[in-house]
Amino acid sequence: MGTAAIPGVPVMNAISIRRMQSTDIDAVLVVENKAFSTPWSRAAFEEEVGNNDLAHYLVLVDGDKVVGYAGFWRVIDEAHVTNIALDPEYHGKGLGTLLLEHMIVNAKLLGAASMTLEVRPSNTAARKLYSKRGFVERGIRPNYYAELGEDAIIMWLDNL
Repeated sequence: MGTAAIPGVPVMNAISIRRMQSTDIDAVLVVENKAFSTPWSRAAFEEEVGNNDLAHYLVLVDGDKVVGYAGFWRVIDEAHVTNIALDPEYHGKGLGTLLLEHMIVNAKLLGAASMTLEVRPSNTAARKLYSKRGFVERGIRPNYYAELGEDAIIMWLDNL
């Protein structure tokens, strides 16, 4: 007996996470534009993936479709999360947690001892995800998201 697809609900295939390649940028931009009101440009991703030695990016793939991505810069012994996004159709399935865990493991393997990120105060789902994993709020960056009129909460995870 087969499984019937439900209209509007993605059918998850084999989920995998791998390092982002330049050939993934088109698909990453689709996720980026769905996830953010002020998305990064193609040039920004090309720079990160092709020219930034500090940058480490992963993609979350459902079958052969990129449905999420995450990136960080490793600077000395710190990992600074630059962005993390999932296609909204894939929210609520534990995939954000999976992607975050892979980032943490990768950062640790690259020699990072701690990880930091900025998050909008209004992004309660992300703040909950980070807090659940052990990130703690340690400061505010005023008007960090100027285009949205929001500050950023600085969060840290010590002892990766």
